Amino acid sequence: MHNVVNFFSHIFNAAPEIALFLSLVIGYGLGRLRFGSFQLGGVAGSLLAAVVISQVGVHIDSGIKNVLFALFIYAVGYQSGPQFFRSLGRESLKEIMLAVVLAVTGLITVVTVSRLFHLDKGLAAGLAAGGLTQSAIIGTAGSALGKLGLPLSEVQQLQGNVAIGYAVTYIFGSIGTIIICVNILPWFMKRSIRDDAIQAETSQAGGVRLLKQNESFAVPDLMGRAFIINKKGLTVSQLEQTIQNVTVEQVLRDKKPFKLSGDLALLPGDQVLLLGHRDNIVKYGSQIGTETDDISGLDVVITRENVVLTNKDFVGKTLDQCKDILSPEARHGVYLIDITRDGRKIAVKADSVAKEGDIITLYGNASDISRLTAQIGTALVTTVKTDIVFHALGLAVGLFIGLGVVHFGSVPLTLGSGGGALLAGLVFGWYQNRHPLIGNMSRETSTFLMDFGLAGFVAVTGLQTGQQAISTIMQHGVTLFMLGVVVTIVPLIITMLFGLYVLRYRNVAIFAGALSGSRSANPALGEILNKAGNAVPTAPFAITYALANVLLTLLGPLVVAFS
Repeated sequence: MHNVVNFFSHIFNAAPEIALFLSLVIGYGLGRLRFGSFQLGGVAGSLLAAVVISQVGVHIDSGIKNVLFALFIYAVGYQSGPQFFRSLGRESLKEIMLAVVLAVTGLITVVTVSRLFHLDKGLAAGLAAGGLTQSAIIGTAGSALGKLGLPLSEVQQLQGNVAIGYAVTYIFGSIGTIIICVNILPWFMKRSIRDDAIQAETSQAGGVRLLKQNESFAVPDLMGRAFIINKKGLTVSQLEQTIQNVTVEQVLRDKKPFKLSGDLALLPGDQVLLLGHRDNIVKYGSQIGTETDDISGLDVVITRENVVLTNKDFVGKTLDQCKDILSPEARHGVYLIDITRDGRKIAVKADSVAKEGDIITLYGNASDISRLTAQIGTALVTTVKTDIVFHALGLAVGLFIGLGVVHFGSVPLTLGSGGGALLAGLVFGWYQNRHPLIGNMSRETSTFLMDFGLAGFVAVTGLQTGQQAISTIMQHGVTLFMLGVVVTIVPLIITMLFGLYVLRYRNVAIFAGALSGSRSANPALGEILNKAGNAVPTAPFAITYALANVLLTLLGPLVVAFS
C-alpha cells in the first residue's frame, strides 16, 4: 500500500495536471450515480474525488485555479448579461432582501455556535469563512484580529486558527449548498428546476414557445406542398393573390422546370411547388388544383437566415408599417419566423415594434432572402469561431477591476478576480447582444467554459486543501466539522423559508439561482444551470452574488467583534 501511495505521489507531483483531470473523471462518474431522487452532480463529485486524491500529496499551482475560475464566472456573466440588465429595477428588491437575510442569519449562526462551544475568535472567523464559503472573510477577520491589541504571538495563533477553521469547513460548505439548492429546494417546493426554467424563459419571451436545440413542431406553420393545376386562366401572380401568404417556388410542365415570373400562365396539368403558411395552403389549395405526393423535380432548397436590423428606416415602426415600406418584389417569397431582442424571443405580431439590433430570422429561397437582407440590415453569419480578442479583453478588464480596493472604515472591500470577471462578463455579454456582429462566442463554447472552469476550479481547491482538512479533522475531532455543517445549513434553510413565505418565490429555477448567489456559491450555480438547461437562474444569481461578496466579506470583523 505504501508503495502504491508513493507511486501516485511521484506521478502527481511530476504532472499535477493528471491529478486534476483524474479528479474530473472520477467526480463526474460519482456525480451520475442516483440514490432515489438524489444525485450528487459532477461538481460536488469532483470536489470529493479531489479530496481523496489529495491524500497522496499533490502540489498544484493556485494560478491554475484562478484562471479556471475566471473563465467560469466570465462565461456565466456573458450568457446572462442581457437578461441581468433587463431584470434590474423594482424586481431586484427580492434578491437584495434575500442576500441581506442570509448574511444576517449567517452572522447570528456563527456567533451563536462559537459562544455555545467556546470557540476562540480565530476559529469562529474560520468557521464563517469555510461554512459560508467566503474566502475573503479570512483577510478581513485576520486584519480585525491584528487590531485587538493582543500580544503578537496570540494574534498569530488566532490568525492560524482562522485558516484551520476554514480548511475543515469549506468542503462541506460547497457540497451542502449544492444539496440544498439543487435537491432539497425543488423537493420542498415540489417543482422541477428544468420545467420552471423553461416556463420562465417562455414568460420572458412574451408567451412565445421556445424550443430546445433538437426540437421542432410536429405541424409547422410554414411548409411546402405540391399541387397539380386544374384551374384555367391562372398566372403565377394571380395564384399568389388567390392564396395569400403563399409563394410559387417552382413550376414543372411536362416534368421540366419553367423560369418563374409573375405573368407566367399556368396550364392544367402543370405541377407547382407552393411555400407558405399551412392554414392558407390547406384552406385554399383545392381551389387551384389537386395536391400530389409526386415531388420529383421539385428540388427547391429553402434556407433559414438571421439578419441584424440596421436600417434606421424601419426602427420604431410596427411590423405592418415595415411591410408597407418594403416593395412587393423585396418581400416576395420571404417569411419572418422569429425576432430575437436582447437574447430573448419576442412575439411576431402585426403591432410588434422593430428596434435597431433586432435579430430577424427569415425563411425562404436564398436569393429572395439575400435581396431582402440588402434593404433591412446585415446577415449574421453563423460561425463556431470565437472572437478571442473581444473576450480576452473582457477577461483582462474584469481581472483589472477585481484588483481595486475600497476601504469601508478599516475594512477593505474588493470585488476580487471573481467579482470583476463576473461584472465584465455581464457588460461584455450585454454589449455583444446589442452589437451581434462582433464578439461572437457560441452558447456551446460558453457552456463548456462554465462546466470545465467550475469543475476544474473546485477540483484544484480540493487538491490543495483536502489533505489539510482531513488531517485537521483527525487532530481536532469532528466537532468543528459538524459546526461548519450547522453554519452552512441553518442560514440557507432560514433564507429559503424567508424566500418562500415572505418574498413568495414561486419559480424554483429563479429562486435556486438567487439562493446560491446569496451565498456566492459558484459550484451550486453550476449544478443549477445543468438542471435548468438554460440561463434563467443566472440573472438572480448575479444580483445576489454581487451583494453577497460585500455583505459576507463584512462578516469577518463582525464575527471577531461579537464572538
